[in-house]
Amino acid sequence: MYNANKPDASELPSTGRLLKSTGIAVAVASALLVTVVLPAEYGVDPTRVGSLLGLTEMGRIKMQLAAEAEAEETAAPPAAAPVPAASAAPTAASATAGAPATRTDETVLTLAPDQGAEIKLVMEEGASVRYVWSSSGGRINYDIHADRPGTPYHGYGKGSSQREEGELVAAFTGSHGWFWRNRTGEPVTITLQTTGAYSEVKRVV
Repeated sequence: MYNANKPDASELPSTGRLLKSTGIAVAVASALLVTVVLPAEYGVDPTRVGSLLGLTEMGRIKMQLAAEAEAEETAAPPAAAPVPAASAAPTAASATAGAPATRTDETVLTLAPDQGAEIKLVMEEGASVRYVWSSSGGRINYDIHADRPGTPYHGYGKGSSQREEGELVAAFTGSHGWFWRNRTGEPVTITLQTTGAYSEVKRVV
């Protein structure tokens, strides 16, 4: 079919212009990859721009937490050990038959640089616990999760902070709690306070 609107050859962009436009697009994409994507997603910052924008630390935290979560999923559950420096005296409270009474505990941990530790509460499905924890040093990485036979990892949340508080509601009957990793470069002390319906406090790592 005859096309009356066919453009003249002089109106079409030349090969040189097309190559130039393609080169500019590739250069812009490469710059964004190096200055934004690599620092924010992988903690890799060859130009130092990511550090100035605060993206590099975010990327490193993402990579650390992903590696720690993967290691927890693949590792066999270690035997529970007694919690050091913890007061474990339950408070009196009303409870239905067979359900754990409400109790309050304070657990204190000291972590060397790059050391990790995990505290779990044994809880029934639907039970809740109020918690607050703080670090004596700077921000440390944390991962709130649970496990049971057949379910090695169930995540509630993760991040990097110096202090967190909230309520944890058990998604199923099993062990629920916190994993911390000290990336500050200095020893830190973590103080965890818990109040709720759980039957045991145990240090897993």
